[in-house]
Amino acid sequence: MKFTNRRVQISESADIHPSAKIGDGTIIYDNVKIGANTIVANDCIIGEPTNDYYRNDEYKQPNTVIGSDGLIRSHNIIYAGAEIGNNISTGHHAIVRENSKIGNHCSIGTYTELQGDCEIGNYCRFQSNVSVGQLSRIGDYVFIYPFTVLTNDLTPPSEIYCGSQIGSYTQIASSCVILGNAKIGQHCLIAANSTVGGLFEDDSFIHGSPAVYKGKLSKMPFFNQEGKRHYPWPQNFDRGMPWNKSELKTPKGPSQ
Repeated sequence: MKFTNRRVQISESADIHPSAKIGDGTIIYDNVKIGANTIVANDCIIGEPTNDYYRNDEYKQPNTVIGSDGLIRSHNIIYAGAEIGNNISTGHHAIVRENSKIGNHCSIGTYTELQGDCEIGNYCRFQSNVSVGQLSRIGDYVFIYPFTVLTNDLTPPSEIYCGSQIGSYTQIASSCVILGNAKIGQHCLIAANSTVGGLFEDDSFIHGSPAVYKGKLSKMPFFNQEGKRHYPWPQNFDRGMPWNKSELKTPKGPSQ
């Protein structure tokens, strides 16, 4: 069974709350802090050194923080310098690269990778096989569905990176490509298999490859089983969210 302390390596400089659980085969490097009741399952690496470790004899290990009440499933790698809020939940084989900042109540799916220097808001859900490019900026309550890629190089290969910006409450359906120059407003829906670049205002329905604006999402004929318009979606969905849809009218998140 798990949590028998077999093959566990924890640095003396790590700060692990007594109520946290660490699975077998997990390695926790220097300057890692893990909050109360967080579970790190087997064969994880927390505080993986950055590239500077291999290139700089004077390397200093950045702080790595995981908040309370989280669940880091097996075979995750979280790099040094990452800051993760409370109630994180990950799938298996997820990777969070250095200096990524993730808010509270987020979910990172199996085989999903955050490529570093990303900023992720609260209550975001990234499903399996999602790739989030370096320098991406993502608001609150953003859901990204499987096999979607957020890129950051407009003229590959180059050394000029430009992360995309995704507004709060926006939904990105499966198998989309979001280009580095994309700036997507709040309460948008990006249809499956779309390739998106450029600027889109709040409440946009975005579709196609290359993607184009199809109209205001709140006016699109997307209806639920009760015959009511589904968007804005928080009026019709509250699983795991900090609101009750029966009491909610039109939620507003922080502007991007």
